[in-house]
Amino acid sequence: MARKKESRPKPMMDAWFENAGITQEETITDTLEKNYLPYAMSVIISRALPEIDGFKPSHRKLLYTMYKMGLLNGTRTKSANVVGQTMRLNPHGDQAIYETMVRLTRANECLLHPYVDSKGNFGKHYSRDMAFAASRYTEVKLAPICETLFADIDKETVDFIPNYDNTMTEPALLPATFPTILVNANMGIAVSMASNICPFNLQELCETCIRLMDDPAHDLLSTLKGPDFPSGGYLLYDEAELRKIYDTGRGSIKLRSKWNFDKAAGCIEITEIPYTTTLEAIKDKITELAKAGKLREVSYARDEIDVNGFRLAIDVKRGTDPDKLMQKLFRMTPLQDTFGCNFNVLIGNTPKVMGIREILEEWLYFREDCVKRRVYFDLTKMRHKLHLLEGLKKILLDIDKAIAIIRATPEEALVVQNLMDGFSIDEIQAEYVAEIKLRHLNREYIMNKLQDVDKLAEEIADMEDILAKPARIRKIIKKELKETAKKYGQPRKTMFYHATEEDIAPPEDDTPDYPVHLFLSKEGYFKKITPQSLRMSGEQKVKEGDYICQTVETTNRTELLFFTDKAEVYKVRASALDDTKASVLGDFIPVKLGFNEDEHVAGMVTTTDYKGMLVFVFANGKAAKVPLSAYETKNRKKLTNAYSDKSPLVAMFYLTDDRDMLVQSSANKALLFSTADIPEKTTRQTQGVNVMNLKNGQTLTSAYLPEEEQLPQLETYRTKNIPAVGKQAKNLEDINQTTLW
Repeated sequence: MARKKESRPKPMMDAWFENAGITQEETITDTLEKNYLPYAMSVIISRALPEIDGFKPSHRKLLYTMYKMGLLNGTRTKSANVVGQTMRLNPHGDQAIYETMVRLTRANECLLHPYVDSKGNFGKHYSRDMAFAASRYTEVKLAPICETLFADIDKETVDFIPNYDNTMTEPALLPATFPTILVNANMGIAVSMASNICPFNLQELCETCIRLMDDPAHDLLSTLKGPDFPSGGYLLYDEAELRKIYDTGRGSIKLRSKWNFDKAAGCIEITEIPYTTTLEAIKDKITELAKAGKLREVSYARDEIDVNGFRLAIDVKRGTDPDKLMQKLFRMTPLQDTFGCNFNVLIGNTPKVMGIREILEEWLYFREDCVKRRVYFDLTKMRHKLHLLEGLKKILLDIDKAIAIIRATPEEALVVQNLMDGFSIDEIQAEYVAEIKLRHLNREYIMNKLQDVDKLAEEIADMEDILAKPARIRKIIKKELKETAKKYGQPRKTMFYHATEEDIAPPEDDTPDYPVHLFLSKEGYFKKITPQSLRMSGEQKVKEGDYICQTVETTNRTELLFFTDKAEVYKVRASALDDTKASVLGDFIPVKLGFNEDEHVAGMVTTTDYKGMLVFVFANGKAAKVPLSAYETKNRKKLTNAYSDKSPLVAMFYLTDDRDMLVQSSANKALLFSTADIPEKTTRQTQGVNVMNLKNGQTLTSAYLPEEEQLPQLETYRTKNIPAVGKQAKNLEDINQTTLW
């Protein structure tokens, strides 16, 4: 008889391999909800956005660690020590913690009121290349202003939460006595949202807070004049934009560098730059423009930063007007830049974009709660102390009885209970009495303690009154704001600049203006030649098989539009292309302007005012007329869909007035008509109208603008209306030319 095989459960590893490779269908929304949404929420709530106390979690953890290390009043310690201790609260790595510290230091000059007093090289906010030293070399402690951040933090003014491994606690917020959220710049990029808060002057902000408590409708702009940046410079004052920012929390501020002209040295000295840029960014832009010939007045820009502070020197050529040059630099370089405001703050773990009034109101609610909790903490302590003294008062009225009870008690453990029974006091009071030293049982001690009872009762009543009256809470906040402003306030660094007519006026075109001849070959080679150079050598050099297909006399300031066979147009000023000679091939336009692969020049249009029109003729017998103004743009250098690509382009013409046009088909039929018969369309992609009726398989092969003297012999091909079939072409060898121009 065969033995039956026993079935045993498969090992766990075998079961795992059995299901390996099996995929389960899951909707993208479920995947995002399970995997991406928790990450996004973590970034928004726990990393990127500041809360109403003005800090992100990384800032708060670092400063609280330094506070617990005794660095508020103690001496400096190595930054590495602080970084190591902070990792108990912030598990994001030592380098991330140190970079956070760098931004908070006085030496970095990133904050209007730095929180960290530093010693050593911490780099500079205004320099991209000035790297900070390693944490083992630098030293730090908390700046004196941090007293306001941690005032009464040990009196349960804020909630404490466990750290990431539940081994210690940290404050959820810091009980700052002034609105730090608006005093120091704060920028953060979260998922699908960001925050960018500009700094304001401490004295102005404290005064505004006080006024707002007195009058909720207070005009903020009357006391809070405008943002104040640690880098100084000028703020282009725009009252309407400032009011918009104050009301909505969104808007932009234009910042301008501070400069002076050293006539003896022949250079412009930049001493303060916008908060949003760096020294290297300015230098790189000036160098780029100078090389491109757009800043011919500048000979050199050099960094002259030293122990005295920031200084960028720009050497200018003799005869240059420094005021006009600076206007040009403000337009073309980051010497004038924009700060985009986005006051996005976490309120109760919810991101909210708020105006300044709403932010200050939220801060006042937060600060009122801190003051209430502090008063309640002190009140609880005093009530406890009063309770003890009331028990002591009963004992002190009959000390002999108390001593007799204690002496008559056989065991120490029964002393408290006997005192409770003998004087009708509770256990807490009896414990306190039992611990009093024998030396304190004198008349002076007794009288002092009895006086403390009355004093404590008055203080408790006062604190209860404070908690019952919001006006008294706000009075305390006002007092703290005044003290903070007086102690830590400083003069405004960013001054206001009111735009002049010179700032508002459109910039003058200082491009050199002189006559030039432009040449374009069929293969796409371009030359810009001055008349003097052309007179010296009039023979044009071209590649074998190539020829000059277009010649234009114009000026150096004209704009050039290069149309391609892919229905695109590239725009460039003639001044941006180098002067050359007839004896060279010139610039290859597809490479010079960055054409796409397999894209070739179809033709060139020159203009200074975008007047006139373009006529496009297509192989399907249609023609379109588009005003040149349809191609006018401010900054775009490339336009797609320059004309219809439904049918191959046969020819295109730039006209200032309507002309007679001769077209010919593959069936050797010709047609003469006026371009006035083609209606003008403002849409660049228009297919136009039929001008020549074609049979199946036929195409329109050429188009030409005949000269006045050629028209009499072509009248036989003229039609009154279009479209038309045309007539059999005869003797057109000298006239029929396929051309784009």
